[in-house]
Amino acid sequence: MAKSKDVRVTIILECTSCVRNVVNKESTGISRYITQKNRHNTPSRLELKKFCSYCYKHTIHGEIKK
Repeated sequence: MAKSKDVRVTIILECTSCVRNVVNKESTGISRYITQKNRHNTPSRLELKKFCSYCYKHTIHGEIKK
């Protein structure tokens, strides 16, 4: 079955400062958010400033692959 060509897609945002500090990216100490974006309006990777509960501050969260 082919993938759907929906305009809105679900994405995962991950803390960029936690990723730099941790060697293993599959660690449980990485802050992640799940959200949606419009593929036509935002074709590039999304970056938002969100609160990281492991860093205890607002950091940049970038889009990762599923």
